[in-house]
Amino acid sequence: MTQMPTLFISHGGPNIVLSDTPARHYIESISSLMPRPKAIVIVSAHFETNGVAVVFDPKPEMIYDFGGFAPELYQMVYPAQGNPALAAQVFGLLQDAGLEPQRVEKRGYDHGTWTPMLLAFPAADIPIVQVSIDPSRDAAWHYSLGQALSGLRDEGVLLIGSGHITHNLRAYFSIMRQGTRPDPALSGQVSAFTEWFAEKFAENDTKLLLNWKKLAPFPDENHPSDEHLMPIFFAYGAAGASPLAKRVHDSKDHGFFANDSYLFQ
Repeated sequence: MTQMPTLFISHGGPNIVLSDTPARHYIESISSLMPRPKAIVIVSAHFETNGVAVVFDPKPEMIYDFGGFAPELYQMVYPAQGNPALAAQVFGLLQDAGLEPQRVEKRGYDHGTWTPMLLAFPAADIPIVQVSIDPSRDAAWHYSLGQALSGLRDEGVLLIGSGHITHNLRAYFSIMRQGTRPDPALSGQVSAFTEWFAEKFAENDTKLLLNWKKLAPFPDENHPSDEHLMPIFFAYGAAGASPLAKRVHDSKDHGFFANDSYLFQ
């Protein structure tokens, strides 16, 4: 069986499924980047726990974890099945790595999972296992989650981190409410941050990447809180030692809210 790549997606807001944007069209093209997955394991920035948790739910329902969006979004259903057998395998691998996972018997799909999967795999015929982040843990810890699950790529499992390369929502909503252009300084801070990641991934400089909070330019301006960046370290760790990183998408909403996506193989 062909070894699967791993993927980091900047998943956007839930309205991405209705928007005519480059980010949406990119996510719709994801299935063309790789062989068809046998199953998917996804780490969403919207699934937060103390430590790491694995969902065993065979039929996850929907979580509409947002407010103030178009009514039709609250009617959408992504009926992909769970996979308790794969969940048990994921749980065991995390346990073997000393990461002390927890079982979650029932949990639906949050928008960090169902919106990109609805666009990327609209037939909803690939089973999905959800794994959490812990927002109190650092990049190295989330990287270790990916390392623990890396071997699943040899079994046709696609490992996905779903978050956002930048996530300054205060600035985003301020600009949206006021109908103004972003401050050029803010746009420059976003570009400096995203280009730093692109350069370090191209160099495969794991040590510097895992120390992003101290070394990347403008970390707090791009991530007032860290949870939306942690899935990128999961995807990177899951790709094994010295992966080839490809920035496969890099559009910006309103000139500053970056949608970078990376394929690691």
